[in-house]
Amino acid sequence: MIISASRRTDIPSFYSEWLINRLKEKYVLVRNPLNPHQVSKIDLSPNVVDAIVFWTKNPTPMLARLEEIKDYTYYFQFTLSAYGPDVEKNLPSKNKIIIPTFQKLSKQIGKEKVIWRYDPILFNEQYSMAYHCRYFELLASKLANYTEKCTVSFIDLYRNTDRNVRPLNIIQDTYEMQVELLQRFAEIAGEYGLYIDTCAEKGDFHEFGVEQAHCIDKERIERIGRFKICVDKDTNQRAECGCVTAIDIGAYDTCKNGCLYCYANHNMNRVDQNCRKHNPKAPLLFGEINDADVIKERKVVSLKENQLSLFDEM
Repeated sequence: MIISASRRTDIPSFYSEWLINRLKEKYVLVRNPLNPHQVSKIDLSPNVVDAIVFWTKNPTPMLARLEEIKDYTYYFQFTLSAYGPDVEKNLPSKNKIIIPTFQKLSKQIGKEKVIWRYDPILFNEQYSMAYHCRYFELLASKLANYTEKCTVSFIDLYRNTDRNVRPLNIIQDTYEMQVELLQRFAEIAGEYGLYIDTCAEKGDFHEFGVEQAHCIDKERIERIGRFKICVDKDTNQRAECGCVTAIDIGAYDTCKNGCLYCYANHNMNRVDQNCRKHNPKAPLLFGEINDADVIKERKVVSLKENQLSLFDEM
């Protein structure tokens, strides 16, 4: 089993203590987003968790706690884009905190375990093509020694996202704009020894050496963990998504980063209400089990292939 922690919220930034407690107690409770009274109990024992994929914009709180997750194979999807507080309202200083954290994290665990994400890309009068290229190169110069690649994507305007980003007066990107930007990004990345891939994009950019990303990545997990796993593509994701199957242990409307483009938050009032219900010692990310809830233990197994092939090293 692969754990996603989490596409729904920034667990490393805001809930690292809760996560460590869950790993120590070796289980977590997760509400079904479509049926909140249906609760899954998920085994988090190292013998069934083959890997954990963290999604974050600021894992600073986890830097001092990495030793506590040493029994697990893991890597970080680390989003670091060039937006200011008009877009990413609650993030700390990128120069003073986030970039140094990216570098420290990579030094501690290895650059193959820290994936740089520059996404989602949006355009308006301030965040122009020239702006993105200029600041992408600046970030690449600071991160090149601490990662292997950069995953990019363009903004998707879901209903709540469309409402939240209206003050930004976004210019709808075209395929031609995407091609122009990715061609330049690929050139910049190459100059710094990095490569680019795209997350769940329909466009074909392979002529620039830009392939489809696998954010929850079978090959990366196997390389980091030094084992083989048998896992299929995640059919619950969009057709363009290259991820393999994982179980997400996060909850929507709990991320306090306040990014206007976020699809996982409906509004910050709801986020504030949910965050006040968070207990780092509780099995749920927020709130408590009540009489209307039905808890079912989810059947999970390790995906590791135990049988050696003729081509495995003995």
